[in-house]
Amino acid sequence: MALNVDTQDLVNYPGNNKRVTVDIDSLVPTGYEGDEQIVMVVSTTAYSDIANRTAIQDLYITEAKSGWIKSSGFDSKGTVFKLDDTHKTFRIALDTTISGYNGSGWYNITLEEDDAANLPGTDVAEDMETKIRAIPTGGQWNTGDAGLIMAYKNCSVEFENGKFKITSGSISDSYTGLDKSAVTLVSGTSNDCLTMLGFDLTIDSETLAGTQVREAELVQDYPYLGDYTKLYTSGGTGSSTGDAMAITDGSNTEYFIISSVGPGVGEITVVSGSLSSSYTAEEAKVQLLRMNDPEFEPTSAYGTVDSIGRYGLKNMINQIDYSS
Repeated sequence: MALNVDTQDLVNYPGNNKRVTVDIDSLVPTGYEGDEQIVMVVSTTAYSDIANRTAIQDLYITEAKSGWIKSSGFDSKGTVFKLDDTHKTFRIALDTTISGYNGSGWYNITLEEDDAANLPGTDVAEDMETKIRAIPTGGQWNTGDAGLIMAYKNCSVEFENGKFKITSGSISDSYTGLDKSAVTLVSGTSNDCLTMLGFDLTIDSETLAGTQVREAELVQDYPYLGDYTKLYTSGGTGSSTGDAMAITDGSNTEYFIISSVGPGVGEITVVSGSLSSSYTAEEAKVQLLRMNDPEFEPTSAYGTVDSIGRYGLKNMINQIDYSS
């Protein structure tokens, strides 16, 4: 049964009701090898431009990945930030933005500041979200990025536990590649504030999705003899001198630094004294950098049916003309 949701712009046009419908359907989309898919359909009969009676395209949701970037949280001073005339700008690119302002590939964000007065992180996040969402209707917008309008108009910014999180307003089947949903930030040309906001040490969905966790099986016993330093593996980890690795047999897990590799395939020399347990061939494995699931994928910003349904509603609301 379809869910009909009444929406209004209570600030600018209170009382002008516009209905959005959320439904479930089944169809065979292109690119799915003829397989039928269950999809969420979000639609409205409202217009994005009432004067020109411009219809809003139905939204069919088959995937729910939205790219994001998070600040480090190290620069929060009691969750407040002292933005000023020399610390208030940065540049942003969402998804596959290629044009940007004046062909630069980036759009400029200038945040409100109060002469270095303490600004709550929640206020900064709200201002950041407002400025990003306004890009497609502002003077910077480049028509070369026309297909990415909703990535900006739907963009969300949160501040929680001392960290900012910017989430692209798009959904996709990938965090990387030609159809990615992603968020990238770089310093402003002047008056940069990324370091002040903790975006100098970021973590983001695109980087995580592009990181390969490589692992190999132990092919010879590793006897703990105090100063024994040779590990023989099946190879393929791409490790090199100085890399950090982990070894586990399910009971013991230890971390070590590689002092050299080779000459044999999969031969690793560890720093003497790094390992304090013995490991049996074919009953232990090593992983480069850290232990993790090799099929790990960043967590989607939408983890429930409710959250993806709310995304669909937001997508429509941000297109509707509520003026009459």
